[in-house]
Amino acid sequence: MADECPHTGTIRTVTPSARGCEECLKTGSTWVHLRLCRTCGHVGCCDQSPNRHATKHFYATNHPVIEGYDPPEGWGWCYVDEVFLDLGDDTTPQIGPIPRYF
Repeated sequence: MADECPHTGTIRTVTPSARGCEECLKTGSTWVHLRLCRTCGHVGCCDQSPNRHATKHFYATNHPVIEGYDPPEGWGWCYVDEVFLDLGDDTTPQIGPIPRYF
């Protein structure tokens, strides 16, 4: 993981909150890619998606680190320090099939 990011200490083992973007599933919206909050397990859509729910979750909670989640991609992103993190084998397994909307 990146030495320049002090937020790596906030990374937790989490249970994903949904089998897709939590908010998009509720509203019937679509997403491009999924991001997983490594503080609480919230699943949100990426910034290329119409609603950018993962970033909105960060602004609402200040949870700093997300994981590329569809499928688990082995990288994280710290919103605060704006750096990518190598999660290596510390990825979160999916909780079941994820619907595709792109």
